[in-house]
Order: sequence, then structure tokens, then C-alpha cells
Amino acid sequence: MIRFFLTPDPGTLIRITVTVCTLLLLSGARRTKKTWPVTFTKEELKERLTPRQYHVTQERGTESAFTGEFTDHKDEGTYTCVVCGAPLFSSSTKFDSGSGWPSFFDLLQEESISNSDDFSYGMHRVESTCSQCGAHLGHLFDDGPRPTGKRYCINSASLDFQAKDSSPSSGAEGGAKPGGEEKTEL
Repeated sequence: MIRFFLTPDPGTLIRITVTVCTLLLLSGARRTKKTWPVTFTKEELKERLTPRQYHVTQERGTESAFTGEFTDHKDEGTYTCVVCGAPLFSSSTKFDSGSGWPSFFDLLQEESISNSDDFSYGMHRVESTCSQCGAHLGHLFDDGPRPTGKRYCINSASLDFQAKDSSPSSGAEGGAKPGGEEKTEL
């Protein structure tokens, strides 16, 4: 509850400011309960995804800059959601933003990604999630190149890659590579 005073003393103004800032920091992204077209159980995702992939996609984490598998990736093909396999970005829209994360200036299809306000860490950003399964991908900024002026700053851990003229690398369900891949520690 915020109270307004006619003649606030400096201490009261500081308490009000701290309270409002704390509320904004704790609120995080504006999340609503949404039913996604594709769903997985928590247990299935923990078994199928690496710890880093799970943290990024399910707990809205962020990998460290310049550490992701696809940061400097140059192959031609399609970047897909690591959780559900939905196609998200074409390699032809990938560019080096210097941010340390894979960056894209356009989507394969407008409906590939859902965007919502994110107020975590005391700032306003636009969170990008997979519109099929709700996996956290990264954030959208308005400082990208032409023709869109957009920069989708995406965590490598939320992506899989299908090379041009090849079958999906992750099997029928999409998502993390089954079998031999070792789980990555956070």
C-alpha cells in the first residue's frame, strides 16, 4: 500500500521510493497463466534437457555472454526451439550484434514468438518466448539493423539448429539431442 502525504519528510520519500522499487524488482515479467499448444511435464523436461537448457527455458535464466554454442555459429539453416522443435529463425537473419548472444533481426513467422513485458532487474525489457511451448528464449530490443530495426537477443541454450537440406537433429519431438549428449553444468 502506498500512502501519499501532503508534506512528506525526506525519510518518508525514501521509504516510498524503496518500496516502489522493491515491488518492481520482485514483480519480474508480467506473466499470465497461459495454456500453450505444446506441453511437457517438468520431469520429462529435466530428463531431456541439459541443466543449462532447463534453467534458461523453464526458469527464465540467462547464459553468460560469449559462452553459448550458437554465438559465432555461421552454418546455413533454421534455428528451432530446443524444447518443442518449433522453427523460430533463419540463419539468413542472424547477425553479430557484439552482445555475446545470438542475435536475429527477423522471425521465420510472425507468430513464432510471443513477447511480453519484463520488469526484472529493475528495468523494462521485452521477453521473447516460444509461442508453441512457452520456453523462455531471450529478449527483443529495438536497436537492430534494417530492414526491421529489431534485435532478438536469444540464449543459445534455448535453441537447436537444423542445417539446410538436412533432417531435424533432435528427433521427432524436437528439443535437446537424445542419448549421447552430456548434460551441461550451470
